Amino acid sequence: MKKLLSLCLTGFFLATYSQMKDTAIPALIPQTINQKTGYVNQSGKVVIPAEYHIAMFFSEDCNLLNSPNKKVRMYGSDDYATVEKNQITYRIDRKGTRVYQYKNEDLGKCTLPYESPKYKAFVMNGFYGLVSKEDVDYKNYKDFEIYPQYQMLYVLDSDKENPMIIAVLDNKFGIINKNNQVVIPFIYDDIKTNLSWKMANLFEVSRDGKEYFYINKNNHAY
Repeated sequence: MKKLLSLCLTGFFLATYSQMKDTAIPALIPQTINQKTGYVNQSGKVVIPAEYHIAMFFSEDCNLLNSPNKKVRMYGSDDYATVEKNQITYRIDRKGTRVYQYKNEDLGKCTLPYESPKYKAFVMNGFYGLVSKEDVDYKNYKDFEIYPQYQMLYVLDSDKENPMIIAVLDNKFGIINKNNQVVIPFIYDDIKTNLSWKMANLFEVSRDGKEYFYINKNNHAY
């Protein structure tokens, strides 16, 4: 009886864990199959079939939010995603229904303030390090957050104080933080320098430089 109860409890916890959602990432994630993109949920189940040449995250579009056409402003909310098929751009809802086709006359102006990053890549003798100062004395080790040692560093947009940083070491891509701690191991052929981390807390990676997919900060693939 105790053994049966233990098995039941184990099954319950496994089932509960498998149903838990990571609230830090979107409920729907773009996934590309045979050069066409659709959307899957966090469990990997296809929700919107792959048919688009471009499929972005469900997020705000400030051009539509500020549209001179009041009737289309609603489609600028994060309830919708921008997709493209046959060179025609749409907004779709979370069921995959095309609710709006883009028109140039509907696009307003985005007035997003620019904020300069606190941390910047610094190149010395062909290697990249990380600095937070404007004037760096390359002879002073303490002027560096990370002393130059990488083939490339790229500071991703998002958390100004604690950014995620794409790094290349021995021709492999990984992710580090400002303390030079490895977040994602150096096992990828490429990691895109796009806004996926800022928008969705995901990194877009590739093992062969051809097929790309998303991973979270724990290196879990979607």
